[in-house]
Amino acid sequence: MASIKPSAKGYRAFVYVKGVRDSQTFRTMREANAWASARETELRASDKLPVSDKHTLRDLLEKYRDEVSITKRGSRWEVVRINKFLKSTLPIDKPLSKCTTEIIGQWRDKQTLSAGSIIRELGMLRSIFEFARRELKWVSENPLKDVRKPPAPRHREVTITRWQIKKMLKAFGLTRGEIKNKSQSVAVCFLVALRTGMRAGELCDLTWGNVKSNYCILPMTKTIPRNVPLSKKAIRLIERMRGYDDTLVFNLTDTVRDVLFRKARDNAGLEGFTFHDARHTAATWISRKVDALTLCKIFGWSDTKMALTYYNPKASDISKLLD
Repeated sequence: MASIKPSAKGYRAFVYVKGVRDSQTFRTMREANAWASARETELRASDKLPVSDKHTLRDLLEKYRDEVSITKRGSRWEVVRINKFLKSTLPIDKPLSKCTTEIIGQWRDKQTLSAGSIIRELGMLRSIFEFARRELKWVSENPLKDVRKPPAPRHREVTITRWQIKKMLKAFGLTRGEIKNKSQSVAVCFLVALRTGMRAGELCDLTWGNVKSNYCILPMTKTIPRNVPLSKKAIRLIERMRGYDDTLVFNLTDTVRDVLFRKARDNAGLEGFTFHDARHTAATWISRKVDALTLCKIFGWSDTKMALTYYNPKASDISKLLD
């Protein structure tokens, strides 16, 4: 039953139907009564609507963010991206039934992001709508299924040179003594990445309990858990961190590691590579010593095509192997 109460700006109408509350302010009592009557009728009829008309894209994004994203290892960045969606030109407050392939395609065409970024955005939206289809039963079809993706950009083929590494270590202030600060910890972390191919997140999360005599255990990775073999040089680098922290080998967060790496790169007067390129560089170095299947095992790749993506030896290097 609706109720009308005087307010500072006129009259406020309140309705409560089947657990749903709503209210709105009007200038006159007549307008308030008319709205309340129409709103009650609308709420009573909502049970007859298809489920895809009862929930908006905002409902879906917020539910996925609050119930699914927070359970993931990379939750921080996924939550940031979903919050960005909520402020975007997507049809956020339209029913899911109105979020068609055509509407999503129009949104895609208006983006000024790189092709790689758009592909990632579409991939996340596809996963979110798949959650709505398979688990929530809010939609019967995934509208992202037929949305055309832009051509994928060429994979980065950046290998960090040894002279660049030397300049980076100097910028980090790494010396032969004990590790005294975060910058030096990032420097050793960088060197271990070059020797093992471990990802930045894996290195930041590495604990002393998972460091064995000649390998590291990675229980949480981007793909599947794996053990990473350590060369003698990698072992010596990790041992340099003994005493720096009792639990974490490098005692770094992804944010601190990223900021200090960029700062050192800028101070060294360098550009054109990121911390992740250390993994690419490691794959190129290690591929000279092991076969493709072993390389996949070390890097945690289930598809041997990934070995070709990361393995970029120079023609001159290959020619030496043929002699």
